[in-house]
Amino acid sequence: MSSPISFQAIRIFEEDGKFEQRIVARSTEDLPEGEVLIQVHYSSLNYKDALSASGNRGVTRNYPHTPGVDASGIVAASTDPDFKAGDSVIVTSYDLGMNTDGGFGEYIRVPAAWVLPLPEGLTMQEAMIYGTAGFTAAQSFWELKVAGCKPENGPVLVTGAAGGVGSIAVRLLLNGGYEVAAVSGHDNGKALLKEFGVQQILDREEAVDSGNRPLLKPQWNGVIDNVGGLPLSTALKTTQPGGVITTCGNVAGAELSTTVFPFILRGLRLIGIDSQNCPYALRKQLWQHLATDWKLPKLKVGLKEVSMEGMLNEIEPILRSEVKGRIVLRHKVAED
Repeated sequence: MSSPISFQAIRIFEEDGKFEQRIVARSTEDLPEGEVLIQVHYSSLNYKDALSASGNRGVTRNYPHTPGVDASGIVAASTDPDFKAGDSVIVTSYDLGMNTDGGFGEYIRVPAAWVLPLPEGLTMQEAMIYGTAGFTAAQSFWELKVAGCKPENGPVLVTGAAGGVGSIAVRLLLNGGYEVAAVSGHDNGKALLKEFGVQQILDREEAVDSGNRPLLKPQWNGVIDNVGGLPLSTALKTTQPGGVITTCGNVAGAELSTTVFPFILRGLRLIGIDSQNCPYALRKQLWQHLATDWKLPKLKVGLKEVSMEGMLNEIEPILRSEVKGRIVLRHKVAED
């Protein structure tokens, strides 16, 4: 496709059963096959990236490996007619950063089917402030709207509200005129939510019920759940008749304890969000929304921009649910 190019990347190595994160020199000759070679300007940190960087075999099977499920940048070379050198593009989800070297490197090579033109109205940095987390939030927001969840019907509960997905979901809801009840367990997360304009903030303990009652007092018009486990089980008990719950995470647990009663007595709908395999047409449509009518004011609120060296310091905190807002990796080539 082109002459080899040397570049820097965060690389995860396995040595004697332990995993080490290092910044190393690589060549584009080392990248996997694909139609589009992209010089990455920005990436972002997601929980899945931290799992990959920690040796989680459910995310990444083989090491050494470069994480980064998100990337925005400039096409360096392409054998696909839909893309040409110089195009601004984004790649999120699919297998990027999982078993295909990802955006924590200054170059990626991917199939053309994974690549989206950068929508007009978004910079490459803004696209990564959204990233997979923001796209997942947008997909959750979309599903609520399609299912008929309207602002006038009452508040929407957001679990994990100060995290990557949750913080964007909260802002999309507020921007859309919804009342939000946000769950957060950290003081700095609560401060961030207040800065967004959230009026009702719940401690984690207020959002869980470990009792055996199948139903509780209905409170929520809809729910965007980002954590799974007991908070999701409780949300099912406390959602209004006809309500909609989306779920996309399992940091609070992969097990779901419930009964059929929320579904057969209140007519609830539980919708799983799979952003990794979202159809291309819907993916493109949602990114267009994020660039236009859903674009968030003061998008950089809660943003922490880091170098590769700085990114290494953020991996453990996100695994401990201590990261609030969005962490964006800025490669040296990125322009202001």
